[in-house]
Amino acid sequence: MRIATRSSPLAMWAAHAVASALQLAGSPRRDIEFVPVSTSGDVDLSTPLSQMSGRGVFVTEVQAAVLDGRADIAVHSAKDMRSEQTPGLALAGCLARGEARDALVGMTLDAIPRGGVVATGSQRRRCHLAALRSDLRFASLRGNMARRIAVADRADVDAVIVAAVALERLGESHRIAQRFSHDDIVPQVGQGAIAVEHRIDDADAAAAVGEIIDDATTRCVRAERAFLRTLGGGCDLPTGAHAILEATGRVHMTASLAAPDRRRIARAARSDADGERLGVALARELLSAVGAHATMPAELSASQSADV
Repeated sequence: MRIATRSSPLAMWAAHAVASALQLAGSPRRDIEFVPVSTSGDVDLSTPLSQMSGRGVFVTEVQAAVLDGRADIAVHSAKDMRSEQTPGLALAGCLARGEARDALVGMTLDAIPRGGVVATGSQRRRCHLAALRSDLRFASLRGNMARRIAVADRADVDAVIVAAVALERLGESHRIAQRFSHDDIVPQVGQGAIAVEHRIDDADAAAAVGEIIDDATTRCVRAERAFLRTLGGGCDLPTGAHAILEATGRVHMTASLAAPDRRRIARAARSDADGERLGVALARELLSAVGAHATMPAELSASQSADV
């Protein structure tokens, strides 16, 4: 089984998690080969992610490795994926989800001095933090997790905000100063989930991967992706959505969307037996609440990959 993945430490962690799950499940393809891929998002560290709108900058080259036969499956952080499915590929689903919350590195929100600086490349995080602390200022943030963590040690930055799961998976949990609740900062679509794709005509890969997919996580991520897809944008809209599976089997989703001027955040939450129907309904409700059109302005349609 050849697994295409980005070559960053965090991406390789996810690829190894998929490989281990396949072997534990007794996959007939017990020999695992990794196919590390360098993506445009990894190479270009100068262009702001907000300008790399809707390009799938951390997934396109990985998907290409599967489409052209160099690999059998592609492993992604679910939040890096575009909301529309790539032709020729099937989203098999996700492994069981990890931590979905955002976390501060450096100091807690209350400890940041007035007018303090938080580093992030995510418009979603900026909007939510500004709603919690209107005095905060923001600095840009790019690079792998080691580089992002290091920024918190700079004299001109008070804290860095990243996905808590990234710190956990890389053994850096001790750097977490504060975790935000899902209500304070609604997570990005797919945050904490590892997604697996295969070619639509590869029945062997589909069967092998089907053994390791977590149904609850997959239902929730599909619901979140339906929400994002309905907004009509890429993956770094100033928006968040987090779904959980209730004991009743219904999907419960909390979602947020910032107004085009970034000064107001609308929120909504509800449950439905059909997760994708729920995602569509919440997206339409929030678009109406912020007065946005069905297709968001171009400056809002960026790649979700800022939300590492």
